[in-house]
Amino acid sequence: MTTSVRTSVSKAAVPATRTPAYPSFASYVRDRQPLLLRTARSLTANPSDAEDLLQTALTKTYVAWERIEDHRALDGYVRRALLNTRTSQWRKRKVDEFACDELPEPEPVPGAADPAEQQALRDAMWRAIMKLPTRQRAMVVLRYYEDLSEIQTAEVLGVSVGTVKSAVSRALGKLREDPELGRVR
Repeated sequence: MTTSVRTSVSKAAVPATRTPAYPSFASYVRDRQPLLLRTARSLTANPSDAEDLLQTALTKTYVAWERIEDHRALDGYVRRALLNTRTSQWRKRKVDEFACDELPEPEPVPGAADPAEQQALRDAMWRAIMKLPTRQRAMVVLRYYEDLSEIQTAEVLGVSVGTVKSAVSRALGKLREDPELGRVR
């Protein structure tokens, strides 16, 4: 009993000429780069590192472009390259930290204010300035933060120098009386 072996393949079994989803690597990168960059950014903390990571993964994809048969799976291939590259970078990173018995703390400089207290004072000052009427606030900011003279402040606001002097004087009086600024001193 002999079994016949079919040597030709039926036309139904032969797929039609496959048109790749992306005919070239450049068209793939152009179409998919925003999505892939978003994926790379989720793997790194720094946007510049994410761009470098994506470039490395795309380089690996370019090298393997001809071997990739199913172009519908390109995103998965690139994501896997992103993840593998990031894992390799993480494993190779150089650790510059050394364990020690005591934490090194800088010695306080005599006469220097505590940075936390300075920040608290700055925050309280801005809150107090924001409570001033708009015109007084503008004059105080121009006069003391922008370091303009009374004449320059008057020119910028289109008022007289006397108006600037009196408005700034009233604003400084209100700032001196602000209870929040009194607590910070």
